[in-house]
Amino acid sequence: MKFTAYERALQGTGASRRLRNAGKVPGIVYGAGEPKTIELDHNALFFALKKEAFHSSILEMDLAGQVEKVLLRDFQMHAWKQQVLHVDFQRVDETTRLRKKVPLHFTGEENSPAVKTDKCLISHVATEIEVECLASQLPEFITIDLSNLVKNQSLHASDLKLPAGIKAVRRGTLNPVIAAVTMPKVEEEAAPAPVVAKPEKGKAAKGKKDEKQNKK
Repeated sequence: MKFTAYERALQGTGASRRLRNAGKVPGIVYGAGEPKTIELDHNALFFALKKEAFHSSILEMDLAGQVEKVLLRDFQMHAWKQQVLHVDFQRVDETTRLRKKVPLHFTGEENSPAVKTDKCLISHVATEIEVECLASQLPEFITIDLSNLVKNQSLHASDLKLPAGIKAVRRGTLNPVIAAVTMPKVEEEAAPAPVVAKPEKGKAAKGKKDEKQNKK
């Protein structure tokens, strides 16, 4: 994906506030050289942030007529407004080794024995995974095939078959669950309320008369 950025000369809280009031977003690009302050069109950036690829792939930044390869590293949103306050990019090249969270796309769920035969459900416990690789190998997303899952099975990070050159980042001995097969909840049918027989009007009236006669 390609986007346009502009050099930003003025810095500081006041300058950033004026930029935002003018429909711009202050930002910075760092790595492989001197950090450089930039500004971007707010609406273009806001809609780009809604695209999955903008978060997980190498981007082409057009700055002053020169195109640089960068990676989105961070962005800040307003607490309640739909407004981007700041954005950070990192310059990358073919030799840059990086760590980045990549979205997971699940396929084959409906064909798995767990779903097709045992009528189970498959929960997508994780929606992304952090990987380590060269910038040139960074995938936009990773496809996870669930077609072989069976009843009572869980798929862990160590079970994933990642493309060559890409490895999942492990935190010590943790081996998080990516997807898990669960049994569907069976709702118990509510027991019908007991039917209370109502006395017939004639009999009720006669019973009251008999009680009065007995008292007399």
